[in-house]
Amino acid sequence: MPAIMTMLADHAAQQLLDFNQKLDINLLDNVVNCLYHGVGPQQRMAQEVLTHLKEHPDAWTRVDTILEFSQNMNTKYYALQILETVIKTRWKILPRNQCEGIKKYVVGLIIKTSSDASNMEKSCEANFFLQILKQEWPKHWPTFISDIVGASRTSESLCQNNMAILKLLSEEVFDFSSGQMTQVKAKHLKDSMCNEFSQIFQLCQFVMENSQNAPLVHATLETLLRFLNWIPLGYIFETKLISTLVYKFLNVPMFRNVTLKCLTEIAGVSVSQYEEQFVTLFTLTMCQLKQMLPLNTNIRLAYANGKDDEQNFIQNLSLFLCTFLKEHGQLIEKRLNLRETLMEALHYMLLVSEVEETEIFKICLEYWNHLAAELYRESPFSTSTSPLLSGNQHFDVPPRRQLYLPVLSKVRLLMVSRMAKPEEVLVVENDQGEVVREFMKDTDSINLYKNMRETLVYLTHLDYADTERIMTEKLHNQVNGTEWSWKNLNTLCWAIGSISGAMHEEDEKRFLVTVIKDLLGLCEQKRGKDNKAIIASNIMYIVGQYPRFLRAHWKFLKTVVNKLFEFMHETHDGVQDMACDTFIKIAQKCRRHFIQVQVGEVMPFIDEILNNINTIICDLQPQQVHTFYEAVGYMIGAQTDQAVQEHLIEKYMLLPNQVWDSIIQQATKNVDILKDSETVKQLGSILKTNVRACKAVGHPFVIQLGRIYLDMLNVYKCLSENISAAIQTNGEMVTKQPLIRSMRTVKRETLKLISGWVSRSNDPQMVGENFVPPLLDAVLIDYQRNVPAAREPEVLSTMATIVNKLGGHITSEIPQIFDAVFECTLNMINKNFEEYPEHRTHFFYLLQAVNSHCFPAFLAIPPAQFKLVLDSIIWAFKHTMRNVADTGLQVLYTLLQNVAQEEAAAQSFYQTYFCDILQHIFSVVTDTSHTAGLTMHASILAYMFNLVEEGKITTGLNPGNPSNNQMFIQEYVANLLKTAFPHLQDAQVKVFVTGLFSLNQDIPAFKEHLRDFLVQIKEFAGEDTSDLFLEEREASLRQAQEEKHKIQMSVPGILNPHEIPEEMCD
Repeated sequence: MPAIMTMLADHAAQQLLDFNQKLDINLLDNVVNCLYHGVGPQQRMAQEVLTHLKEHPDAWTRVDTILEFSQNMNTKYYALQILETVIKTRWKILPRNQCEGIKKYVVGLIIKTSSDASNMEKSCEANFFLQILKQEWPKHWPTFISDIVGASRTSESLCQNNMAILKLLSEEVFDFSSGQMTQVKAKHLKDSMCNEFSQIFQLCQFVMENSQNAPLVHATLETLLRFLNWIPLGYIFETKLISTLVYKFLNVPMFRNVTLKCLTEIAGVSVSQYEEQFVTLFTLTMCQLKQMLPLNTNIRLAYANGKDDEQNFIQNLSLFLCTFLKEHGQLIEKRLNLRETLMEALHYMLLVSEVEETEIFKICLEYWNHLAAELYRESPFSTSTSPLLSGNQHFDVPPRRQLYLPVLSKVRLLMVSRMAKPEEVLVVENDQGEVVREFMKDTDSINLYKNMRETLVYLTHLDYADTERIMTEKLHNQVNGTEWSWKNLNTLCWAIGSISGAMHEEDEKRFLVTVIKDLLGLCEQKRGKDNKAIIASNIMYIVGQYPRFLRAHWKFLKTVVNKLFEFMHETHDGVQDMACDTFIKIAQKCRRHFIQVQVGEVMPFIDEILNNINTIICDLQPQQVHTFYEAVGYMIGAQTDQAVQEHLIEKYMLLPNQVWDSIIQQATKNVDILKDSETVKQLGSILKTNVRACKAVGHPFVIQLGRIYLDMLNVYKCLSENISAAIQTNGEMVTKQPLIRSMRTVKRETLKLISGWVSRSNDPQMVGENFVPPLLDAVLIDYQRNVPAAREPEVLSTMATIVNKLGGHITSEIPQIFDAVFECTLNMINKNFEEYPEHRTHFFYLLQAVNSHCFPAFLAIPPAQFKLVLDSIIWAFKHTMRNVADTGLQVLYTLLQNVAQEEAAAQSFYQTYFCDILQHIFSVVTDTSHTAGLTMHASILAYMFNLVEEGKITTGLNPGNPSNNQMFIQEYVANLLKTAFPHLQDAQVKVFVTGLFSLNQDIPAFKEHLRDFLVQIKEFAGEDTSDLFLEEREASLRQAQEEKHKIQMSVPGILNPHEIPEEMCD
């Protein structure tokens, strides 16, 4: 059967690829159907046949037949793809008569289908036309603009089509040209378009004034919208455009959305010479608005019940008002006769801000934030007593602020009622109305909260008494039940927490005491676990936000912490988590207060915590216990008396140490206890507690680490042997079993604890002498001997941490470390780009650390091993994992700079590796999947070309002609590129290589030069390279070279004496 299939496929391919006979449309339709509806080998064969046909240089000559005679939409689509490929990549190498033929054909197609084709076909055709246009205009088709304008006047359907083409052209040239065409070409097209715009504008005007064809008018407005951000301003402000838009189209339902978008685009223009026109734009639009949407409309309800089109109108209205008021609000403020209109605009903004739609609210918020920030920055130290509450016009309030007072009060109420959820709040109400713990962070909501918080803080600075009044009233309404609901309580408490630091300390104290008292009362008053959980989460959030207040009021701080300890026994979803999170925040901000004896106390509060630690944490889950230990660690880390601190650490670690000692004693008698799953789990949890405690206490944790260090390393060795034995008996699959995973957790946490402490230690010598030797002994050979699946990536990250911390102190150990981990890890990761992602990342971090801190060690390792190092760096920057590729580039850049400092080693390094590195860097530069690294590619290449140009490489790079490295590298790179991209012309390559030398002092320009080259290699350029604007590029490169030369001449000694002009030598 497969043999018959192959024969049939070969027959189909032969027939379809024979361009001497007529195309068999039915056969082609059958092959396309096979591709879309066939399965397995059948589908693969179809794919091969169609790919061969598509790649055939004459394939485009079949397109017209296919489009005319095929009844199959998929076949038609395939024909259009053939056309697209030839236009995008082969246009420059087609004979001119063929170009003209395709151009005529596509234009004819557009005219033919303008009135009856499907939208998909029309948009495909318009797109092809655009691709042709980018190649042909203005050089081969200088009359294009007048042609398209002339054709548009002949038929309305064609005119509508042409509007779509002009819109696409505008987007292509002005919005998306970056990276799609060279900079110079994009500039040339922009200039051509601006110069000929008057014809296009007249066409748009003609349609808007005369046409009764609604779809055409709509298409024209859509096209005009794309033009407005780049056309010369005279067309906007010195014509009837604004009044036409407002009077003729704004109140017509079908056109109002696109018209409002046009007006918004105009409102966003920032120039001072058209003030009167902006005033007109504002007054005319507001006048029409009041007729369409009376000021007493309930916009929130109207939006909720509106159709899509009406909802879009409200969103566009918010954009218009926000844009206009941000750009020109101050212009309107100054006109006393427009004050009322300004207030009406702000009234609309308030109404729209109430709409229950986050995206619209974000737009309004942007304006309120801008306004509040601007008013605050104008006079940051103005009075903060409330002008609203004092009833009279306060003499201290700046006039602009006075103008906005009533509006700002409403905005405050809005912010308080709608405050978004902060990141710290873990107890939420879900869609089913249940109170649960939130597991996924909602980044959108967090960003919204940050913006709202900033806005409310500015508003509070402008008038904190008004903010306090609103919040206190809303809190009373929670307590008396008139506004009680979870949502209302949440938004209010989130708002209260968000203005921390915006009030004077005395006001903050008075306000907070009221708030917490009311909330604690509410907690007593409400029944039901859900109610209590919501109130508890709000109390915790607020107290966590006011460390300044807590630091100043010990009694209150103590009450709050005891309340948190109470919540640690509350088993409702999320409450314990939040109690621990809030406790750690308070511990970090108020750490010193817990280690001092406070007034009225007999001992520091830390002692009370440590005396009762068992009772406090008895209901917590293991990960919550770890958080608790980290929190207490911050307090202990703040103790400066070493003897007291050591005593605290002993007491602090008493519980975990008792369990640890008991396990170690049992293991001494019978080592098999380390195969018991419960015991191994306990060890993992104890080590996690140590990791978190060490993170908080820092270097002084050495007293605890020293106590368990050697036992811990023995446990590490023992568990490693257990894992290896299990793998030998049962194969690698055993690493997935729970017991083996728990054993690996113990190993990982051991390494985390050591690297965590090393990174925080402040005595490199002690670390190097006492801690490193037993560690290397326990860890390195074990890593090397293990099967890949059982090697811990943390070994690599721990070694990287030690190298980063100890620097030169560890250089002598690097060969030993490399022997154990380098080659065996490289063999794990060099088969593909996917396996062992953690080992990959840590491996290259280790390389980076050695490269940065112990570079001499690289020079000491045998040449074969150094070549491996370099190969691995090259492997890294070719990587598909972004972080690995970035690290690889960083390591290479540092390596090149380090080598340059080592005169003895540098020249042989350049001779052996320079050209090789250059070739590999170019391979990633020209690989589109690596464009994210372009800045780093540019930095490395610029550095390398600079080394050659400045003669830093004294050894000959070319064995044949060792005298002139610069000429050799120019030829080498040119050959490299010509081989990789045979379609490039010599002139193009020459300009590119010249630029690599001329621009190597200016990284941004160098990067743009690379980017332009990337555009050029995408298109086959044929013989006619003028389109790539080589002359302009050459001229600007000459200029860059001259500028550089001038700078060099101004600094004595930079230029070789033979390069200095004669007249200057005197």
